This record gives sequence, structure tokens and C-alpha cells, in this order.
Amino acid sequence: MEARQAGAREGEVARAREADVAPAAEAAAPAAGWTPANPGPLGLAAFAATTFVLSMINANLVGLTGAAAVLPLAAAYGGVVQILAGMWEFRTGNTFGAVAFASYGAFWVGVYIILKLPAVTVTQQALSLYLYAWAIFTVLLFVASLRTTGALAALFLLLTVTFFLLAIGHASLVGTTHLTNGTIKLGGWFGIVTAAVAWYCALAAVVGSTFGREVLPVYPLNR
Repeated sequence: MEARQAGAREGEVARAREADVAPAAEAAAPAAGWTPANPGPLGLAAFAATTFVLSMINANLVGLTGAAAVLPLAAAYGGVVQILAGMWEFRTGNTFGAVAFASYGAFWVGVYIILKLPAVTVTQQALSLYLYAWAIFTVLLFVASLRTTGALAALFLLLTVTFFLLAIGHASLVGTTHLTNGTIKLGGWFGIVTAAVAWYCALAAVVGSTFGREVLPVYPLNR
């Protein structure tokens, strides 16, 4: 009986951590060894910065020659750092954060590889398919985010729209010599807004931790 009650309590803790944005040390049960800080803000900040730079280029606010600036961000910050944040989310028991950060970290590593390949290697059609796959994955995470916070749900909704716009835009470039169009530019603008929301979510979690209380509202959806 005691074992079953203990298992039930552990299950309640795990479920609570699935959908919150509280620091991991407060939400997860103490474990032997060490308990990591909340890796969520780090993953969100890495995602936001990389998305912002690439979206500025897609929106045609920065010339295509500025694409080289995306490479170090995609590899190091958006890629490696986000994957690390995802691994640390596994340690805290947050399945949603782990899947999201590790996956989008891999997305940015993929973007780095695509940008490093010769232009003739990756066709517009192939790039569109790549973006469609991530759009579908983001839809799934958006559904899951409806049990987190309003801020995160807005982030994944905006990201879904961004991916679909970019996928449609690149598909329409098949058979042309152009590198961008109005749909891609619109996707860039949505990406900029997405990055801003991600930065807001990261800041809300950081100041919530340093001040020890909610400073910026994120509108919990699991209450």
C-alpha cells in the first residue's frame, strides 16, 4: 500500500513538471547528487536569437549576404546549446521541454548543414519538404502546449505559421532563379514576432527565478 501511495505521489510530481514553467528545483522532487536549475530559459533564449537573425534575412531586412551570420548561431547557440537544454530538461522530468529543445536544436544543426552545402545540393523543393516536416511537428507541440502557459502556446502557434509560410514560399520558388518571395518575407516577419515571444518567455522565467515571484505573466493554462 505504501509503495503504491509513493508511486502515486511521484506520478503527481512528474505530471506537474510536464506543463509548468517554474524553476526545476522547485517543481521536481529532490534527487540524489545534484538538481539542475531550470534549463527552459536557456533553450528559449537560444531558439529566439537564432530565429531572430534568420527571420531578419527572410523578411529582407538584411541582405542574403548576411546569411553567414546565421551559421555560428545555428551551430553553437541554436544547435548545441538547445540540445543541451533538452538533455537537462530530461533530468528535471519535463518531457515537453526535453522534446522541444532537443528537437529544435537538431533543426538548427540541420539548417547549419544545409547552409554549408553547395547550392546545387539542396533544391527548393527539398528545403520546402524539410520545412513542412517541422511545421507538422510544431503543430503537435502546439497541441501539447495547451497544457502549459498562454505565452508558450502563442509561441508555438506563431512558429507553426512561420514554418508553413516558409515551406509554401520555398515550394513556390521551384523552377525559378529567385531566392525569395512575398510568402517567405511574410514568414520572416512571423519569425521575428516568434523570436520576440520566445525572448519574453525566457525573460519571464529568469526574472521569476531571481525575484522569487512572478514578475512577467505567462498565463498558466493548467489550472
